[in-house]
Amino acid sequence: MSPNGIIITSPSSGSGKTVVTLGILRALSKQIKIRSFKSGPDYIDPRFHEFASGSTSFNLDSWAMSKNRIFSLSSGDGPLIVEGAMGLFDGASSDGSGSAAHLSKLLDLSIVLVIDCSMMGQSIAAVVRGFITQDPDLHFLGIILNKVGSDTHLEILTDSLSDIFSPPILGALKRNNIFSHPSRQLGLVQAEERLELHSWIDQVSVEIERDIDLSSFITSNKIIPKKYKRIIPPGQNILVAKDTAFSFIYPHILEDWKLAGANVSFFSPLADEEAPPADFIYFPGGYPELYAGKLASNSKFLKSIRTASNHTRIYGECGGYMLLGSAIIDKDGKSHAMLNLLNLVTTLENPKLTLGYRKLEGLSTHIPGQFNGHEFHYAKTLHASGKSLFKASNSRKTPLDEMGLEDGFVFGSFAHLIDHDV
Repeated sequence: MSPNGIIITSPSSGSGKTVVTLGILRALSKQIKIRSFKSGPDYIDPRFHEFASGSTSFNLDSWAMSKNRIFSLSSGDGPLIVEGAMGLFDGASSDGSGSAAHLSKLLDLSIVLVIDCSMMGQSIAAVVRGFITQDPDLHFLGIILNKVGSDTHLEILTDSLSDIFSPPILGALKRNNIFSHPSRQLGLVQAEERLELHSWIDQVSVEIERDIDLSSFITSNKIIPKKYKRIIPPGQNILVAKDTAFSFIYPHILEDWKLAGANVSFFSPLADEEAPPADFIYFPGGYPELYAGKLASNSKFLKSIRTASNHTRIYGECGGYMLLGSAIIDKDGKSHAMLNLLNLVTTLENPKLTLGYRKLEGLSTHIPGQFNGHEFHYAKTLHASGKSLFKASNSRKTPLDEMGLEDGFVFGSFAHLIDHDV
């Protein structure tokens, strides 16, 4: 039987698989209807996928999501093109859950291994041998040699791989400035910030079409959707902050709410838009620290949210949580007054990465139940006081400090909720 699609992976982060994925998506979307996904809790790459393919890109997280949700999200017309996270076998724990390898077996996906060859020659044989023999249940479609230095370098690589039981070489990409892309502390620069994004992806796709055999990437999709436990909408009329400061929104959560009959609308804090009447206001994560001065001066927005907080439930995740606090201190040490709805001060001075999956148990009637989530931020808490929002543990179920704050109708935490804990 043919696989349901492919998953583009690599031995480690930084191998160039995101740019390769974007080129493949653009190239294939010219021929057939495709659907793209990102393995793991990534907000940024799926938005680039959407620019490249022209269709919504969902996250598929085999640690945080129920299997039935994954099957339902990945079912439908057209082959799956999935971008893995980190290295092929890197997951939430030693059992491999959450890894690209785990997802590939769950959905019957063929693996395309993108290898950064810039700092190796004959050693590539050992790398490939190790990856293809690590788990005999995986199916490797082939290898893409990335960042090849010259024709001589390519000859060394191909000769070294010809002597082992290796998947076929699907193509080789020479070092090229076209493949470079700016970065930011949480990952790639957001898609909407690249005004020339479409032309850049077009250039990448031209290189991909010329140097990679894409014929074997076109597969059928046999996945059957299954019923899953949806996240219950927190209100009938839900207002979501959405702009370049607040854009880290999982589309599957919005879809859950809409399928349950909720009305979801959007507004922009950065544009100083007043919040229209709603049953629930959601501030997702993003980069409020980059726009803290602007947000602090947007009086119409601030006044409308403060007024709404007297009678409307308001929830913030990560960057949205920081906005609900009294102040954000930027990387230069300047303090910017925020909504002051939670007794919270956060800072980007001397940033420190906090990263990991989280098991969460709600301590509030505003957000009851148990959830799987993820934490990824460089901001630190200088001061926080009040009622905690969640009991928390990591992916290995090691207890952590309680997370988040609640004050009246206002609540939030640094955690991004992904799915029910199952």
